[in-house]
Amino acid sequence: MSITTRRHLLLGAAAAMVVSAAPAAAQSQGFTRRDVAHIQVRKSERFLELISRDRKILKRYRVQLGKSPIGHKRFQGDGRTPEGVYRIDRRNAQSAFHLSLGISYPSSRDRAYAASKGRSPGGDIFIHGQPNGREATIGHDWTRGCIAVSNENIRELWSLIPVGCPIMIYA
Repeated sequence: MSITTRRHLLLGAAAAMVVSAAPAAAQSQGFTRRDVAHIQVRKSERFLELISRDRKILKRYRVQLGKSPIGHKRFQGDGRTPEGVYRIDRRNAQSAFHLSLGISYPSSRDRAYAASKGRSPGGDIFIHGQPNGREATIGHDWTRGCIAVSNENIRELWSLIPVGCPIMIYA
């Protein structure tokens, strides 16, 4: 079985597990960092969702993605946002964007694929706000592969998402 086929099977199983629950109404209050079990991003719908331990949507946020959002990120400079299961692995309050939460891309599988093609997988993929000095939200896909949200939303996400939190990014 190819790596791509295995990845799609794993993503499909994870998606079925997460999507099978009926979504709860999004709340702006009433939950804390401890209530967030994982993050899911639906690239085709342009949503980031915080998911509870009982698989309910706690809150949904609009996102902008990489300039070429269709498909899994493979190489540095391809403008794609990764797809798969990763973790939030760092926080950067001094980012070139209004706050940023690092995503553990590339995985060992991502690095191996890029190496097999003689390329770099890239890196430095984050959930972040708008470029510093800009309050208005850019209304189209514009990042180099990151997941961008409004500055107001990244402040909220910053307070709710701990390092180590799983993130599932779907097509």
